[in-house]
Amino acid sequence: MADTPPLAGLRVLDLSSVGPASRCSRILADFGAEVIKVSPPPSKKGLQIEPSAHAYSGNRYMKRLRVDLKAESGRAAFLALAAGADVLIESFRPGVMSRLGLGYEDLSKADTSIVYCSTSGYGQTGPYADRAGHDLNYLGVAGFLGCSTPRADGGPPVPGATVADSAGGGMHAALSIMAALLARARSGRGAYLDVSATEGALSLMSLHIDEHLATGAMPGPGSGILTGRYAWYDCYRASDGGWLSVAAIEPAFWKNLCRALGLDRWIERQYDDACQNEIREDMGRVFAERDRDEWVAELGPADTCVAPVYSVAELGDDPHLRERGNIGAAVTAEGVEFEQLAAVLAGSIKEKRAVTLPSSAATDSDELLLAAGVEAGDIRRMRAEGVLA
Repeated sequence: MADTPPLAGLRVLDLSSVGPASRCSRILADFGAEVIKVSPPPSKKGLQIEPSAHAYSGNRYMKRLRVDLKAESGRAAFLALAAGADVLIESFRPGVMSRLGLGYEDLSKADTSIVYCSTSGYGQTGPYADRAGHDLNYLGVAGFLGCSTPRADGGPPVPGATVADSAGGGMHAALSIMAALLARARSGRGAYLDVSATEGALSLMSLHIDEHLATGAMPGPGSGILTGRYAWYDCYRASDGGWLSVAAIEPAFWKNLCRALGLDRWIERQYDDACQNEIREDMGRVFAERDRDEWVAELGPADTCVAPVYSVAELGDDPHLRERGNIGAAVTAEGVEFEQLAAVLAGSIKEKRAVTLPSSAATDSDELLLAAGVEAGDIRRMRAEGVLA
């Protein structure tokens, strides 16, 4: 990639602490945007969550402003900063920002070019707009849980990642913001973006949803290729207790796998529903004869669509992930070194040395507000009153 990150020069105000909005600003910062995390002073924070210091990549590349937006002087200071911003991201309940006098209508009067992104679980309008919720709720409404292989008791499983927050919300918001910025480059006008994590999850379910709407089919566990109908799209236990993921969808890959496992008799019956249980039994028996990594070493390069099922603790040692630079080094402002997931999305900042993380206790409030034109005396007064930290 070029020496200059693609979003260099872009200023983003992020009023979130966790969830889809914070995942979105993480993406934007990794593409080079100047992200300013805006949060209340410690004495004013109320119910706002303060994530662990390592969460969201430790806020690498970000600055922080701590200001009480409920105070008149705090709002005025924030508006001065917002006048020079390109993007604002918030995740309050619908209507909260408008009641503070900081809604899209308020900010766009002064700056018609601002891209204002509100993230929420169900969207800013509709019967569910004011409902509380989290990732699992949104995945339930979007049909994701209903298409997942059930637990032993028949209920949907709890996913191993916050899919609605990260992809349905965070990536959804980042994509929408970048599209709005491209449109602004042509028209000069910003936009208001109503990002719903549920609707983002719906987009992830489009293959199943569209199949049902067009044909009346009922996608669900075991209904099709991607939901466990066939033995060649499943996971199998190896002799050491490790697991292998098998996704030999194409006939050529299935043929290669059958031959490698000594199960040639099933090559021509890949899609035969009548024998899928037998095929599963045979595959399970063969895979149980050797350790997981032995199978991976043999089958991985053999065009069989077989890969290991890693625990989070294991993936950091994978040579491919290491060589691709997916695991990076970080050091806190206090000098504590550790590893973290690097900026992994294509085109984002790729560091060759440890990233220095901002101190969770420090702020950039004075520097940011002075640059925005707020008088030094006003900044001192707000600090004395507890409006600024």
